[in-house]
Amino acid sequence: MERTPPDRCRVLESYQDGVKAIIALAETVADWDVPTPCADWQLIDLAGHLRCVAENFLEYLQDAPDSRLAKLFAQDAATAVLIRQQARQNAAELAVLPPEPGPERILAFGVSAGAYADLMPDMWDRTHLIYRGTKYTVGDHAGAACVEWHLHAWDMARAIGTDYRPRDPDLLVPAWHWGVPHLPLEPGDAWEAVLRSSGRSPRWPDPGEGPGRARRRRSGRQSAVRRPPASPGGPAGRPAK
Repeated sequence: MERTPPDRCRVLESYQDGVKAIIALAETVADWDVPTPCADWQLIDLAGHLRCVAENFLEYLQDAPDSRLAKLFAQDAATAVLIRQQARQNAAELAVLPPEPGPERILAFGVSAGAYADLMPDMWDRTHLIYRGTKYTVGDHAGAACVEWHLHAWDMARAIGTDYRPRDPDLLVPAWHWGVPHLPLEPGDAWEAVLRSSGRSPRWPDPGEGPGRARRRRSGRQSAVRRPPASPGGPAGRPAK
């Protein structure tokens, strides 16, 4: 790969920015049942997904280079296969989460994401996985985590009627190329390219999907888990719009 890897200091700063943004946005949420840009997901589902992904990233880091993720990528499977694998994993993990409130899910996310941040500097150059003959390090996958957190911060912001743009959007371009090597990145403005390449519409909600749209409410029991978007930071592809 001829592209230059992202700068280490910028990655570490961007990672922390993304985690802090998610936690800060969660503190402003009044209704965890609002829809999000992730198809068929309410904000409570997104909070659960964030908890699961942060826990997975920590596991992958601790197990590198022999993690579940590394073994999946070592198969050199087609992108479509990787996407299906992640979609199944997302659905299975959400299905077994306890019906906890949104703030508790975000608290668990913060614990795992913080532990990841504490460990990764000392493991930066360790092999994280090998994909189609190219070695990707822990530092490379930290870029994928940056992409993941900033995308979901944007999802949360849009769900509660505000906007979000990373402080260093240009960093996310090399972070994508090295952290999400199996997925192409569209050209154009760095942040809009990341949004579109992940399957999102930068102008969500589209006309007809404004504040007056119907919102599904949950009953007292935990509802069935909906179709999850795949995670660009994991072994799969595009979240549904």
